[in-house]
Amino acid sequence: MDLWRLKVFRAVVDQGSFSKAARSIHLSQPTVSSHIKDVEAHYGCRLLDRFEKKVVPTRAGELLYQYAGRLLTIYEETEAALAATQGVVRGRLAIGGSTIPSVYFLPEVIGRFSKDYPDVCVALKTGDTRQITNEVTEGLLELGVVGARSTDKRLVQKKIMDDELRVIVPAAHPWAGRRRIGLDDLVRAPFIIRERGSGTLTAIEEKLAKAGLSSRGLNVVAELGGTEAVIQGVRHGIGVSIVSLLAVRQAEAAGLIRTVAVTGLALTREFYAIRRKGRTETPAGGAFRRMVETVAAGVRSPGK
Repeated sequence: MDLWRLKVFRAVVDQGSFSKAARSIHLSQPTVSSHIKDVEAHYGCRLLDRFEKKVVPTRAGELLYQYAGRLLTIYEETEAALAATQGVVRGRLAIGGSTIPSVYFLPEVIGRFSKDYPDVCVALKTGDTRQITNEVTEGLLELGVVGARSTDKRLVQKKIMDDELRVIVPAAHPWAGRRRIGLDDLVRAPFIIRERGSGTLTAIEEKLAKAGLSSRGLNVVAELGGTEAVIQGVRHGIGVSIVSLLAVRQAEAAGLIRTVAVTGLALTREFYAIRRKGRTETPAGGAFRRMVETVAAGVRSPGK
């Protein structure tokens, strides 16, 4: 089985569609379908289930997706390493970031990195902290930037910067004119919570625990997947929430929401750069990690 067909297979799984996969890798849809038939014939089993509007991997397909990812990563690392022996840093670099870093930090890093290393294609995967941590551990991503520290001993984790969290409320909310609220106010208010696996949620639960509280004690009225969804939920009056100040600078500057501190609740956390212990860094990966650390050193929390 050649690597190109495995790449086509992964594209179909990633896109959830033959037509979208065809567009993403610049092939015709019949060609993509033909490649998938070849892969299924080679392994002697069905790898994808076709529904009306969605293509999803079978159990065998999930396994192949993981192993194919590892094979493609090794191939890309080989290409980059051999190029580096000629003094050239090039190739594809697969990195990941949880929601806040992916939207509000890593684009700046990628922009600066690309100016220094124009021959490197940086592929950024966005997911929650749990997902990105797992994919770094499995070797699918060379580097991740996430909002919570893992207990997995197979990871090298380095704190790169601090982040400040705040309660956010609509501009017309009774708390909008206050600088601080009490813990009892927070517990009574309708609250929008992030999905399980979110680094923001993990940080909130840790801070509440230190204050002798639990997220179960909050008046949760909605669970939303993604920071932007939470911000929009607050704007439209579903409830209040707690998010990173990095994520709400524009909305606050536009007068759409207000941020409020909580007396007795230290709403700070850290971002970490993570990589798999024992995995040799590619030249591009090492250069990107150093760029992450450089840019992070210049970031100051908006609340400080």
